[in-house]
Amino acid sequence: MPMSLTRNTVARVTLSVCALGLAACTTLTPEAQTAALIQQAEAAMGSAALKTLTVTGRGSSASVGQAYAPGMAWPGLHLKALSRSMNFEAASFREEYIRSRSEPLGGGAVPLFGSGDARGVVLAREAHAWDVAGVATVSNPASLSQRVHDLWTGTPQGAIKAAARLGARAGVRRAFLRRWDTLTIDMPGQFSATLVLEDNGLISRIESMLPSAVLGDVSVVTEFHDYGRRVGLMFPSQISQTHGGFSALDLKVTDVVADATVEITIPDVVRAARETVSVEKAADGVWFLAGGTHNSVVIELAEQLVLVEAPLDDGRVRAVLDVANNLVAGKKVVTVVNTHHHFDHAGGLRMAAAEGATLITSAQAKPYFEAAFAQPQTRAPDALTKSGRKPIFIGVDSKTVLSDANRPVEIHSLQDSVHARGLLVVWLPRERLLIEADAYTPGPPGVAPPEKPNANHLNLVLNLERLGLAPERILPLQGRIVQAADLYAQTGRKPPP
Repeated sequence: MPMSLTRNTVARVTLSVCALGLAACTTLTPEAQTAALIQQAEAAMGSAALKTLTVTGRGSSASVGQAYAPGMAWPGLHLKALSRSMNFEAASFREEYIRSRSEPLGGGAVPLFGSGDARGVVLAREAHAWDVAGVATVSNPASLSQRVHDLWTGTPQGAIKAAARLGARAGVRRAFLRRWDTLTIDMPGQFSATLVLEDNGLISRIESMLPSAVLGDVSVVTEFHDYGRRVGLMFPSQISQTHGGFSALDLKVTDVVADATVEITIPDVVRAARETVSVEKAADGVWFLAGGTHNSVVIELAEQLVLVEAPLDDGRVRAVLDVANNLVAGKKVVTVVNTHHHFDHAGGLRMAAAEGATLITSAQAKPYFEAAFAQPQTRAPDALTKSGRKPIFIGVDSKTVLSDANRPVEIHSLQDSVHARGLLVVWLPRERLLIEADAYTPGPPGVAPPEKPNANHLNLVLNLERLGLAPERILPLQGRIVQAADLYAQTGRKPPP
């Protein structure tokens, strides 16, 4: 059967099953209708025997989950190069990218605007996701669902493979005097998706639902434009995607390779990875909890423990809470302080809320979280969804103080940060400890100061001067504990006496 099918050719294929054609057929069972649609799409796209696929391109993308202000669009990125390799038989995925910021505000693991490119390799196979940066391999379970989704819905060929593999359900959509056949697939614990097929059997649109550690269920829409023949396949020349209603990808496809060798092996360090929480006493009644990519801090008050930061996802925060709640006999975490709304720093707040903790965040983020946490997570029900609790939020405008017989805990909002609006820091005046996230992430010891100070570092120093805070040490929520003098050395400014 030829790879490119006209509507009439497709009709002749389905006539052998139903004389009226698939769209009007009433005698086919649902299973037979699904099988016929999958066969039609495989024939149209040339994917029936396809085992691996590599797609390269360039265009634009975004730092999903890293909006400058809660509810804003994701910060845009220049996508200088993207290569995705997919092994459909082994259900494995590899992505390599080169990208840089296209706008100055917002977060993400990308150098500041005008400061160069970020290069990375991210992978997934089976129940594992991991990143490779230089010689370092780091397990990244929080990204698994997104990468599994990209494997099975990032290309039309992958989507029809998923439909055949996962047991799709045929359906029909009607709008504006038109009708489309659809295939709906569900991968429990990962995602669900509806494939919209045109009359020629090509997939034009995929509407997905993903679990999000912050948003509950989040909508993702992927569209395929301007199909043409490439290496025996019908493949789109442009792939666009929105995530949560905001643009996340606009890829101009430059090359497609079919059935090349794509070998992705799970490293032993990734298979063996477990959530580990190390405990370092920073002061009496203050503990620095590290052991992963993101840190937390526990502060003892007279009647409770305060946890600063619940990062990443349920798994990380479950491990952090288990350790925190055993630090002081008879005291548990009752309050959690969130430094800002970015998903990597807020992904465990739903777990904390499920445990009954009161959540302190910025005044800007409070209504955003309240709306987001009212949404259930049905794709992979999390602790909050299962608990049925309604989270309690407290918003910080400029300053809030938690004060009791043990110590005062000051929470301040930074002004004019380029990283996030409403970025909070925690100040312990008696111990002269500053707890902060992303305003300063220390580099390796002995690194020389840059010629031009990092804008986030300089902003933190200016805010400390404005607030009259003179920290002795900094407890960063990514990286190692450092002397405050390290921050000042990196900015070329003198620390206060």
